[in-house]
Amino acid sequence: MKNYRVAVVGATGMVGQRFITLLSEHPWFHITALAASARSAGKPYAEAVGERWAMSTPIPAFVRDMVVLDASSDAERIAASVDFIFCAVDMKKEEIKALEERYAKLECPVISNNSAHRHTPDVPMIIPEINADHAAVIEHQRKRLGSRRGFIAVKSNCSLQSYVPALHPLMGFGVTKALACTYQAISGAGKTFSSWPEIIDNVVPYIGGEEEKSECEPLKIWGEVVDGEIVNAAGPSITTQCLRVPVSDGHTAAVFVSFERKPSLEEIKRCWREFSGEPQKLSLPSAPKSLLHYFEENDRPQARLDRNLENGMAVSIGRLREDSQYDYKFVCLSHNTLRGAAGGAVLMAELLAAKGYLD
Repeated sequence: MKNYRVAVVGATGMVGQRFITLLSEHPWFHITALAASARSAGKPYAEAVGERWAMSTPIPAFVRDMVVLDASSDAERIAASVDFIFCAVDMKKEEIKALEERYAKLECPVISNNSAHRHTPDVPMIIPEINADHAAVIEHQRKRLGSRRGFIAVKSNCSLQSYVPALHPLMGFGVTKALACTYQAISGAGKTFSSWPEIIDNVVPYIGGEEEKSECEPLKIWGEVVDGEIVNAAGPSITTQCLRVPVSDGHTAAVFVSFERKPSLEEIKRCWREFSGEPQKLSLPSAPKSLLHYFEENDRPQARLDRNLENGMAVSIGRLREDSQYDYKFVCLSHNTLRGAAGGAVLMAELLAAKGYLD
């Protein structure tokens, strides 16, 4: 596989930091540029990130002295020096849309962790095990942008990276409706306990915009490419409630689901046990060997134990049982900044590289 030169745009934020740690020893992708806002530009990375470094491991030595570029004013320079970028900037939505399209038109593919383009019809929002075929829309997007190799691909909201993979293998039974209550870690807000002490011994029952994303985005993931655009699936009906809880990493979801053809408990477990997707078939570097892990113990999944399952790229599921109002209910957990954010974006980039879209 070709070695790719990569820039992390938005490198000083929580997700940008996670990108740096994930890519520090990646076999295909090598960081050759870092970019952030104008206030960080011109500084060595260690100085620019300062006390905001939130990872459990030290800043990798190879980026400590790398001078941070300006994500906006240095866009031409960055685009000319790398094969693609990971984008995780903290800007207004319209500014992000404009910036990402600018890079794409500069013939630099954009693998985005941002939400700005998630509802753009010709921008694929890929969970690699579920809708790898949506990459086909990239050629139509390139025509719209007037680019030869530049494009934008986005990852979904981190909150649905637990329950959507768990529901997907069951779609053959005709999922009609699902309710998901998500209990989301503070790193999803870019926070740590030291920067947000108010969350200790507290639960915040509201995360702005999160419920709308969690209810709508799965329908695009389960949609299909028609005439150069992704048409959302008509169902299932999804409702969510999203809470912020005092956990450092890991989004847990309590899920309730109904079917047209109710499967047995053993059929559901078999579907989870046997499920795999394109990343597993292609043996991509970041792919978990098994995406879904079901535990019979009543106290599983647990954030401390299972958020790091298969390097944080797998989904833990537990407490599957029948429900009086829905057919079944269960609990699932995924690591939000690994599977849900940076790791999911890296896996998506590996998939697109394997399929030739980054060449």
